[in-house]
Amino acid sequence: MKLKVYLSGEIHSDWRTTIAEGINTAGLEIELSGPNTTHAASDDCGEVILGAEDKPFWKDHKASKINALRTRKLINDADIVVVRFGDKYKQWNAAFDAGYAAALNKSLIVMHSPDITHPLKEVDAAAQAVCETPEQVVEIFKYIVQDS
Repeated sequence: MKLKVYLSGEIHSDWRTTIAEGINTAGLEIELSGPNTTHAASDDCGEVILGAEDKPFWKDHKASKINALRTRKLINDADIVVVRFGDKYKQWNAAFDAGYAAALNKSLIVMHSPDITHPLKEVDAAAQAVCETPEQVVEIFKYIVQDS
């Protein structure tokens, strides 16, 4: 069974690389996708593609719309969506992605540290699995793919 997995959430740690390496080491047939994790490219795509703006609101508006095209397409195509919430930054886009995936009835794995469990309780309630580490995500994938 080949799975398509969308990796959403914080971009300030190497959790995506850890998952990719774990999948590779385990020999799992999983295709990964995710947002543009180059912060400047993501923030500037609207102006680069559609032209400069005088006001920051419109710059962000253009970029968010273009990024939403990418995100929605990849989440729609995914079998499973993994959403990682980091400790330092507010990942509003990750919360949106989790809600969007849940609304589409996509399988959802949420990953975060225990100290932010309370503020994420509603997001966690929508998930099929809640874990703390990328290694746990890989173990879930192994269970799904190898034991089916």
